[in-house]
Amino acid sequence: MFKTSKNKLRTPSYFIKRLRDNKFIVIKLFAVYSKADPRQWSIMVNPSEASVIITCYLNKDNLNEVLFEFNDGGRKIPKNFSIKTDSIEVIIDFLIKNGVSNSTFYPGRDRYLTKRLNNYDER
Repeated sequence: MFKTSKNKLRTPSYFIKRLRDNKFIVIKLFAVYSKADPRQWSIMVNPSEASVIITCYLNKDNLNEVLFEFNDGGRKIPKNFSIKTDSIEVIIDFLIKNGVSNSTFYPGRDRYLTKRLNNYDER
């Protein structure tokens, strides 16, 4: 139904790369959901600070669309808030406007800059 092609926002590698290019810390959480599950992958943005979990859905509620769900436990973002977009700029603007820092200087950042823990870990 959905063709996965290079450099599409719904592919985790492209999504993560674009966030990291914009100075966000990103950890890949999960990318192996069952075929019946509309979730495709989940990541965490800026752990130990905002800790926003973003989950990509394909064909949620059989609407034939791609959605990105944001969850920070309702701290700054409404619980289970979703955005339908094909633009990473919309995602980045949303994160910044909701207090998710893309600053290279925030407490705890160094914990996630090692090869083993962040940018190259595919766990």
